[in-house]
Amino acid sequence: MKTRKILLTEQEIPDKWYNIVADMPNKPLPPLHPGTKEPIGPEALAPLFPMELIKQEVSADKWIEIPDEVRFIYSMWRPTPLYRAYGLEKALDTPAKIYYKYEGVSPTGSHKPNTAVAQAYYNKQEGVKKITTETGAGQWGSALSFACNHFDMECEVFMVRLSFDHKPYRKVMMNTWGAKVHASPSDTTEAGRKILEQDPDTTGSLGIAISEAVERAAGSEDTKYALGSVLNHVKLHQTIIGQEAIRQLEKAGDLPDVVIAPFGGGSNFGGLAFPFLRLNFEEGRKIRCIASEPTSCPKLTRGVFRYDFGDTVGMTPLLPMYTLGHNFVPAPIHAGGLRYHGAGVIVSQLLKDQLIEATAHDNLEVFEAGISFARAEGIIPAPEATHGIATAIAEANRCKEEGISRTILFNLCGHGYFDMKAYQDYFEGKIVRHEVTSEEIATSLSELETPEIS
Repeated sequence: MKTRKILLTEQEIPDKWYNIVADMPNKPLPPLHPGTKEPIGPEALAPLFPMELIKQEVSADKWIEIPDEVRFIYSMWRPTPLYRAYGLEKALDTPAKIYYKYEGVSPTGSHKPNTAVAQAYYNKQEGVKKITTETGAGQWGSALSFACNHFDMECEVFMVRLSFDHKPYRKVMMNTWGAKVHASPSDTTEAGRKILEQDPDTTGSLGIAISEAVERAAGSEDTKYALGSVLNHVKLHQTIIGQEAIRQLEKAGDLPDVVIAPFGGGSNFGGLAFPFLRLNFEEGRKIRCIASEPTSCPKLTRGVFRYDFGDTVGMTPLLPMYTLGHNFVPAPIHAGGLRYHGAGVIVSQLLKDQLIEATAHDNLEVFEAGISFARAEGIIPAPEATHGIATAIAEANRCKEEGISRTILFNLCGHGYFDMKAYQDYFEGKIVRHEVTSEEIATSLSELETPEIS
């Protein structure tokens, strides 16, 4: 009998996170001070992050131990299932084998708690009372609210206004776990008031929400800031996904030729792909790893590699990244978690070195892919997750055209059961193809006054 689900036992939850920096042929460039533009050390991050996370951020150690308490909380939903997508394979009539790692079984319905729990744990260990953050579609805000509640800490979330309006139940989830949630930009911070003065009708962006959360954290001694993607330690925590997937595929006697994940800032993609890239580094394998982003916010496929701020106002350190410019405000697409102007430092360096690939799909194409997947496999994916599905379908169709069987793995990073307005808009014909213009990108990049990278 065919088996869809490939299981691990609770005892097989990895006990270490994998740090890809140890294996990278070219290490990431250092962050720069936002004022002096000079390289900064770990001490510059101390006002925002607990020291243990700062150590992880700059670490070159290949493996970092996962605390027992974090692994115990992980066991609420980990290991997550790996499925063989027989239904999708049949629908596509492809010779390819398609697998997906399903992170939607977590309490908050996405992969985000993998790092939220770890970040809350280290903050609690250092006596932090409150954590501030931003959230795009609400998955990260939900995850941090869940984690802070577990450790009896306050949580304040600045939610991009577009998602705040479109996804009210995400806000309710955060409130249920005790978090305070603001629509961003808000009138509760100087950064928010400045943006609202310039554009009272703005739909917001992750860059703006980050500015507000950072401002709030920097103004209080017992408060720290947490980021749900982009930074090195965030992607580090997510590597539990790919490590589990490797063990599960070994049980199935298989290994992917292609690994795919949606891309916003890098935690989703890095979490699945980095452990497979380790096999490329250590064993000389040729596993293709593809980051899938929206054509409305195409930093990897159409951005430039240079130093830029992680936020809109310019409060964060300057990071070497593929960027569309920190002033770039993406179109109001439903995949709010992918509406970020820049890419994480590690992913940016890997792409620059041509060790990974990137592709982009338009707003309508991804919903068509999501509907196809839901009808074939039964799970309604989050709008962010549909980007990875679209790339997987494209790769499977290529196998059919070439008459070649390849093994494809993608990360189904979350379910879409709190995103049904997006699907309603699709069925009502309100979702249209959208691609940011070259003129829009050029205008945003022309405003950059940050250092270029030779």
